[in-house]
Amino acid sequence: MKEILRRAVTGVVYIVLLLSAVFLDSDAFDFLFMTFGLACLYEYKRLVDLKGYHIFIAYLGLWWVFIYLVPDQVFLNDKILINSLMLLTIAIDLSLLVYLFSKKEKKFNTVQKFLIGLFYIGGGCIFLTMIPYKDNAFAQLLIMGIFILVWVNDTFAYLVGSTMGKNKLYSAVSPKKTIEGTIGGFLFALIAAYIMGQYESIINPNQWMVLASVIVILGSLGDLVESKLKRVANVKDSGAILPGHGGMLDRLDSMVFAAPFAYLTLNIFDYVS
Repeated sequence: MKEILRRAVTGVVYIVLLLSAVFLDSDAFDFLFMTFGLACLYEYKRLVDLKGYHIFIAYLGLWWVFIYLVPDQVFLNDKILINSLMLLTIAIDLSLLVYLFSKKEKKFNTVQKFLIGLFYIGGGCIFLTMIPYKDNAFAQLLIMGIFILVWVNDTFAYLVGSTMGKNKLYSAVSPKKTIEGTIGGFLFALIAAYIMGQYESIINPNQWMVLASVIVILGSLGDLVESKLKRVANVKDSGAILPGHGGMLDRLDSMVFAAPFAYLTLNIFDYVS
């Protein structure tokens, strides 16, 4: 009972903090996710045993350039720079998927650990922050809608999996996840996406459902990637900053991984519409 209460209190505090940042001010949202990114990087360093603090400096430098300099059009070719970062981040994520499904034991060297952390987590947090900005306007409902999709998927994946789940999704990495739970979470996320499409007009209901598919599928893979990193490190959670929930990376793993793909999807919508 104490564990359930602790999880509930932590979850409420996390949601209130997130809502406050989103609806208070765009700078508050930027600062919150810069801080979340630092926490995730700290936990990642411990998981993969990466020494030193150079990755924090590189992350803050990357953040400053892409969140503050590029949007202010200090650089004439800002789209080229953003697209280059997006492709590099996606390339690192795809390499992690190869690592996820590879049956061969893989040990990363120091440079690989650094680059993976910088772009998988740092790049993911940057694109997560970029998503709600369009024509210098801060789309609060868009970013909240994305978080709602993640929460709906996680909640119903757990509920369906715990009541109906029989077939393991990928037991070698995450023995508790089931195929039934994954499908259940996905279907309810699609329903939630269609409903949100009736109220948030930045993208239409069909586009919301496509975006939900990208977020749920890539987010689920991102969750498995982090699970493999934890399994290799022989730890249950990435950290203990969130009582009852583990670490910050445990909470944001799916969003961080899916963010560059979601950003690409939204840009395709803008391009083809």
